[in-house]
Amino acid sequence: MRIVIAPDSFKGCLNALNVAQAMRRGVQRVYPESEIHMIPMADGGEGTVEAILSAVRGAEVKVKVTDPLGRPIEAMYGLIDNGSTAIIEMAAASGLTLLADDEKNPSVTSTYGTGLLIKDALERGVNKILLGIGGSATNDGGAGLAVALGAKLLDSRGKELPPGGAALAQLACIDMSELSPFLSKVRIEVACDVQNPLCGPEGASAVYGPQKGANPEEVQKLDGALKNYGECLSAVAGRNLLELAGGGAAGGLGAGAVGFLGAELRPGSQIVLEVSKAEEKIKGADLVLTGEGRTDFQTAYGKVPVGVAALAQKYDVPVLVVSGSVEGPPNLLSDQGIESCFSISEGPASLEEAFAKAQEQLEREVWRILSVWKLGWKSASKLNRS
Repeated sequence: MRIVIAPDSFKGCLNALNVAQAMRRGVQRVYPESEIHMIPMADGGEGTVEAILSAVRGAEVKVKVTDPLGRPIEAMYGLIDNGSTAIIEMAAASGLTLLADDEKNPSVTSTYGTGLLIKDALERGVNKILLGIGGSATNDGGAGLAVALGAKLLDSRGKELPPGGAALAQLACIDMSELSPFLSKVRIEVACDVQNPLCGPEGASAVYGPQKGANPEEVQKLDGALKNYGECLSAVAGRNLLELAGGGAAGGLGAGAVGFLGAELRPGSQIVLEVSKAEEKIKGADLVLTGEGRTDFQTAYGKVPVGVAALAQKYDVPVLVVSGSVEGPPNLLSDQGIESCFSISEGPASLEEAFAKAQEQLEREVWRILSVWKLGWKSASKLNRS
């Protein structure tokens, strides 16, 4: 029996490697001699670097950068492919988890620290950057990132703008003449799993601004500021970034990465699957197990289980989802190539209790599922012999 285990993290509870290891223990209870391939997954948010480095040989690089409010911190990114490819997640330098609740303020938070991570990778001579942009604390459209790489954002008097999303309302000119020359030699792919445009009712400010600390009045101001920014950047980049699908991701960093860096926006799970050489492992497998912290209707919109299932479908390999919780029927994702979805929950429990028991319950649930799966295989074998 050849089984591939490719789960996302259970956010706030278990990282992707811990989830995969618990699943493996459950598999081994039923199939102790099975061939198991673990591929810890991520979608571009926090944990992407960790997941890739646990699946692919590489190295951690620690850099002194700044957090969303400009305070000095140390952040990490990964190098793989003998140092030629950098794996960077913006959450490490510009993430919401770096701020206390009373510090969240997308009017002033900046992606400058993420730009410093990219700058360090460029100076090390990489020729490819994979940038995960989930979990941002910012709404500056990647303006801070661009400034860290040499761009200048000026108001009508020729004065450089202060950091943050609100200041973009005063943007009159973008000077890219001193942008890092290394960028022209590097291919940049951005892990982006949303389709939101830069502005409007489905844009960065309206949809994601409130969770970053913006009140309704601030959301309107930020949206107007991003519109002005998008118009200016579109003129410089030579393409309409205001209508770019995914342009509103990470407070507009999706549009900023395309406009300033010439980046390509791609589904995060797809990028991780490619880097991890998952296709080689899934091809010829008997079963794929995946999962996430919570599986619901949103999973269908490009989350890890669906990305894994899309690859498995190419080779007609069945996929089962085992998650912390499942909202919906067992066939919730059948249209996405997933046979069934299972929850590890075993009864009423507080969040703290559920987190504490997660590994044990995950192992036990996989054990139960595979026991039934094995029974099915035995029955099928008897039918074939008869």
